[in-house]
Amino acid sequence: MNTTLHKITKWEYWPSYMFYIPILPYAFYLALKAKSFGFFSAVNPSIEGAGNGLESKFKTLQLIPKKYCPKTIYIAKGESFDAVSLKINEQQLTFPLIIKPDIGFRGLLVKKLNSEIELIKYVNKYNSINLLLQEYINLPNECGIFFYRFPNQQKGKISSITLKKYLTIIGDGINNLSQLISIDPRARIYSELISEINKERLSYIPKNNEALILNIIGNHSKGTQFMDGNHLINEKLTTFLNTLNTQIDGWNYGRIDVKYTTFEELVEGKNFKVLELNGIISEPTHIYDASKGTYLKALKSIKNHWKILYQISLQNKKTGNGEFTNLSYFINLYFRYKKYLKQIKKLNNS
Repeated sequence: MNTTLHKITKWEYWPSYMFYIPILPYAFYLALKAKSFGFFSAVNPSIEGAGNGLESKFKTLQLIPKKYCPKTIYIAKGESFDAVSLKINEQQLTFPLIIKPDIGFRGLLVKKLNSEIELIKYVNKYNSINLLLQEYINLPNECGIFFYRFPNQQKGKISSITLKKYLTIIGDGINNLSQLISIDPRARIYSELISEINKERLSYIPKNNEALILNIIGNHSKGTQFMDGNHLINEKLTTFLNTLNTQIDGWNYGRIDVKYTTFEELVEGKNFKVLELNGIISEPTHIYDASKGTYLKALKSIKNHWKILYQISLQNKKTGNGEFTNLSYFINLYFRYKKYLKQIKKLNNS
């Protein structure tokens, strides 16, 4: 099966609008009930825009207790590399490091840097936008946990767990890495990206049954496979998430992306780091495991989460803990989003 046909027949690769346009009528219905197209803005009072994707990741990370977060450096647009280098020394960071835009979504420009040369090149190319530089968390597993809590309830719920499997190639002792990428159904979809990441070892011939991880960035757009982990939802993990939620003021709805050693330790609150805290732009990403669900079930799950978002927002509005925005804000948000993507595209082509 060629790559194009594979992407058409496997709905996990479909563009994001295919998961939202079909349920836009429901979104309009909720907006009419709330008498506001910006009802969603009240759901997470402490996160800028409730986490609409244009919020500062750095500011959002400040809401989380430091012990749970990677060491993070904020690089303001236009900041000199000497200033960046000084911050790196102050934080005692060493390579490899993770760098990404302060405003980003769906793995936008997230990259693992292995040397100062790579860092200089990245900072120079994207010096017109704010960036985040983080320590690389070398823990073996990653997952996304969707959590929500109604303001009038003490305990919240986990509605989704997504286990993330990094794009991996298994050697056969015959073909080199480049050849293995070209024949692997999943890897060849991302061949341009992962060939660039692994350019120094494309001629390497892995041993028979040798596993090579091709990318450690846990985003679907980077080749990571999302697997439904909802069977792992249990009372102990929910209790831990509730405890974490009480330490993050004004976060009622969204997904945390976590790196951890073992799931048993994670539910105990041990040996893990929160990579990101996401708000209303979050998805219950387990829906992209096509082996466990269908396209229609995915749409239903998104619709159900929108209903929860609406209900939480309404409660926050009634208690004075959040405000709805108006239609002009919603329109302005859309154009800010388009303008930002245009800026990123221009930088990529420079």
